[in-house]
Amino acid sequence: MSWLVVITEHAIVVIDAFALVTVVIGTVEAFVATLRGVVRPLERESRWHMYANYGRWLVAGLTFQLAADILETTITTTWQAVARLGAVAAIRTFLNYFLEHDLRVAREQRQPGETP
Repeated sequence: MSWLVVITEHAIVVIDAFALVTVVIGTVEAFVATLRGVVRPLERESRWHMYANYGRWLVAGLTFQLAADILETTITTTWQAVARLGAVAAIRTFLNYFLEHDLRVAREQRQPGETP
């Protein structure tokens, strides 16, 4: 059984690294877009797309983090690990809910002939 723990520990590190890389890429992309917006002001629609895209990156990163936390709870029995999993799950759920809500509102506000 200890070999399963070793494999799980390595998988947790890899998945956490995926989460880190995902959030960093999204943050760098949003930062560059923000700098472009300072030089050349963005239209409302472009700002919204930047925000929505960044939100998607964060949701993806939090999803990887949640996966790593789920694996971590299988090899540990501490309440701290369970609390961490709950916190990440709650943050991801709220972020995803509000992002999807914003996307739905934006789609409804568009004129019928426009592309999404």
